[in-house]
Amino acid sequence: MAARGVPWLARAALPLLLRLPSEASHALGLRGLKLLASASSATVVSPEFAVNAFGLRFAHPIGLAAGFDKNGDYLDALGAVGFSHVEIGTVTPRPQPGNDRPRLFRLRDARALVNRMGFNNRGAHYVATRVAGAKYLGIRGLSIGKNADTPLERAVDDYLACLRTLYAVADYFAINVSSPNTLGLRTLQSTDALAGIIEPLQEERERLAAEHGKHVPLLVKISPDLDDAALRAMADSVRSHALDGVIATNTTLHASGGLSGAPLASRALTTLRVLREELGKTIPIIGVGGLMSAGDVRARLEAGASLVQLYTGFVYRGPALLNECLQNLH
Repeated sequence: MAARGVPWLARAALPLLLRLPSEASHALGLRGLKLLASASSATVVSPEFAVNAFGLRFAHPIGLAAGFDKNGDYLDALGAVGFSHVEIGTVTPRPQPGNDRPRLFRLRDARALVNRMGFNNRGAHYVATRVAGAKYLGIRGLSIGKNADTPLERAVDDYLACLRTLYAVADYFAINVSSPNTLGLRTLQSTDALAGIIEPLQEERERLAAEHGKHVPLLVKISPDLDDAALRAMADSVRSHALDGVIATNTTLHASGGLSGAPLASRALTTLRVLREELGKTIPIIGVGGLMSAGDVRARLEAGASLVQLYTGFVYRGPALLNECLQNLH
C-alpha cells in the first residue's frame, strides 16, 4: 500500500492551530485543508483493504465522523486527505445557530474535547446543494437530527424532512438520536420512541428509493452511556426493524456537554463488543470514539467494527493520524 505523505505545512500549522480558541481553530483548520488539498497527491490504498458494508463499497475502513464538516462545505478537501467516507452533519431541516459560545473546549492533557454545539448547521437544503456540487468520489454519509425547537413528539417530522431533502445526495443516513447537546434527544433511543422514528423513515425510504432509483441505507448512531439492558434492547430494535447498521458511539455525557477523545475509548470499545455479540456477524457496525492511534483503530476492527471513524484524534494529530492508520492496515 502506498499512502500519501503528510504535507509539511500541515504538520507545521497544527501546533499553531491548537493554541487558538477551539472553534476558531476548527474553522481555520478546515480552510487550511481546503488550500492544501489542491496541492496534495492522492492517497493510494491497496484494493485488498476495501470494505463492503450495507450495500456500499468503501476504499478502506477509515472515515471521518459527523460534526467535523457540518454543512458539506469541505467535502472535497476532507476527501483529498484520504478518508474512505465522510459523514456530514448533523443536519436539521431548518438552519439553526446552535448553543451559545463558548461551546467547544479542549482538554489537552486528557487528549479530549468537550462540545455543546447543539446541531449548529445551515439546514438541509443548503447541505443538499453543497454535497451535490462536491467532486469527492468516496462514500458520503449524512447525519440527520431534529431542530432544537421541534417538540419530541414531532421529532419524526424533522427526520423525515431531512430524509426527503437529502436523499438524492446521500450514500447512507445516520439517524442521530444520541447527542447529549439537544434537550431530550437521547430519550428517542428507547424502544418505543425509536420505533416511532425508524418505521416512518423506512416507509418513506421505500418511496424515495423508487423515485430516485437507489436504496440508501439507514444506520442509527447510539450513545456510549446505555447500560447493558438498554444496549441489548437497542440491538433487538436494530434486528427487529432491519436497520442497515449501527454507529457506536456518540460522545459521552460530561458536565459541560459531550466528551470525546481518549477518555471515551474504553467505553466505546465495550459498547462495540456487546453490540457485536448481540448482533452477530451480519449487521455492520461503525466504530467511533477515542481513536487516537493506529493501534486504537486496529483494536476496534479486531473487536468487530466493519468501519471506523476519526474525530478528536484528527483534531489533535491532523492528517498524520490518518496516514499512520493507513500505513498500519493489515
